[in-house]
Amino acid sequence: MKQALYQKIADYLIEHQNGLYRLAYSYTGNPEDAMDAVQSAAYKALIHHEMLRDENAVKTWCYRIVVNESMALLRKRRKESPVPEPWDAQASYIEKGYEQDDDLYNRVNRLPEKIQEVIKLRFYEDLSLKEIAEITETNLNTVKARLYRGLRMMKKDLEEAKA
Repeated sequence: MKQALYQKIADYLIEHQNGLYRLAYSYTGNPEDAMDAVQSAAYKALIHHEMLRDENAVKTWCYRIVVNESMALLRKRRKESPVPEPWDAQASYIEKGYEQDDDLYNRVNRLPEKIQEVIKLRFYEDLSLKEIAEITETNLNTVKARLYRGLRMMKKDLEEAKA
């Protein structure tokens, strides 16, 4: 039973590696950090596979681990004070296939962290509100409130930008 669950998780990680990377990249905004987050999440998912109680929840469990690893990387990055790279070195790399509408992407990233999380999972990963509630371990009504609050905030921001 445990070996079958391990294999199911491994198969899911391999099959959905691009989606998991995209999710991590939407949080970190950095290709190397996104790869680190996915790699760390895959490792943790496989090592702790026996902690998964419902084998039908592999998707939400893996997404939760990727989100947690991405957030941990961001917290770690904030604590460290990196040596700034020259301007050209920072701006020269663009991740092909994952380009974002900079204006909209930046507006989402300016939202409060918990609202950002819901909007990214809903619209970037096309997850249902119920799946988002499971991944974030919050009440479904809280997820709905955060989604609609975030959409209102973005609408207000866009209207102010037009004026």
